[in-house]
Amino acid sequence: MKNFLLAAIVFLIAATGVSAQIERPVKWQFGAKKISKDEAVVFMKATMDNGWHIYSQHVEEGGPIKTSFTFTPSGDFTLVGQTAEPKPKVKHEEVFKMDVGYFDKEVVFQQKVKLKKGQTTVKGAVEYMACDAERCLPPDEVTFAVAVK
Repeated sequence: MKNFLLAAIVFLIAATGVSAQIERPVKWQFGAKKISKDEAVVFMKATMDNGWHIYSQHVEEGGPIKTSFTFTPSGDFTLVGQTAEPKPKVKHEEVFKMDVGYFDKEVVFQQKVKLKKGQTTVKGAVEYMACDAERCLPPDEVTFAVAVK
């Protein structure tokens, strides 16, 4: 009887632990490519699980949390322009009473940088919110460090 009770307790603890795992339907990858001796492009790729999406960087006030990038200032490089994104899909979201741009499956954002020396590391963070047809997860932030050689 003691073994059965112990097994039941272990099972309940394990089951509770599994249900408490944090859901992460978006995976991020980061990379860079030099396009000249003093310029490079930093790539920030999001891959979403089936049925999930993230929002464009260009969502109006009062809408969902838009995807945003911050770059750690450095004396080794300067940002050239804004972070670029492909054309998003657009849908009307009644909860926000507006049309919003979003990406599903995968999206690649790009940031051009001007290099002040041949090699550097571009550091920063991306904040985003992932949603599916039924719910949205709280905003999440992922930090990155990309070597430019």
